[in-house]
Amino acid sequence: MSLLHRATFVISAARLDQLPAPGAPEVCFVGRSNAGKSSAINVLCNQRRLAFSSKTPGRTRLINMFGLPDPLAPDQHLGFLVDLPGYGYASVAHKEKEKWADILGGYLRDRQSLAGVVLIIDIRRGVTELDRRLADFIAPTGRPVLALLSKADKLPYGQRQRTVFAVRKDLADIGALHTVPFSATERIGLPEATQYIENWISPKVVP
Repeated sequence: MSLLHRATFVISAARLDQLPAPGAPEVCFVGRSNAGKSSAINVLCNQRRLAFSSKTPGRTRLINMFGLPDPLAPDQHLGFLVDLPGYGYASVAHKEKEKWADILGGYLRDRQSLAGVVLIIDIRRGVTELDRRLADFIAPTGRPVLALLSKADKLPYGQRQRTVFAVRKDLADIGALHTVPFSATERIGLPEATQYIENWISPKVVP
């Protein structure tokens, strides 16, 4: 069984200072509103409703942490998955967008236990201006990034591969970048994504 399948809800936080003190490795999930972030978390963890997506994109304003219990010490965690608020929905007020940007940027830049970033990008859109803004927060940190190109089942194989190449070029300033076409519904890219995330949390775990 995948390490990720053990994920359980730990806490929701509206501010960075409400998070637990840094400790075990954390892998965060970030992406534009409605890019498929919640669906990706749920399928990676083999759970239907671990991560919730709002019916109104842009309304999920909390940082949600999910713990990965240590099988040898269930009261401890090997690591955490962190679902950061979606960003960029058009109807959200500018001040609110800036507040979210401060939370996202602060977490991505300063969280000491952050081991890797999963950046969800809708494969049909490619790298948008908002994705670029997120990448600008990430690149200076030097942290590894897994770009999951969600909804890959919506494109034929050849177009998927061209988009992968284009995303790699657009995000070339992120040094440690892996790009994987992904589909939560068709489970495209699921083994590759699982391996990257597990190895960020615990390098001894090899699928």
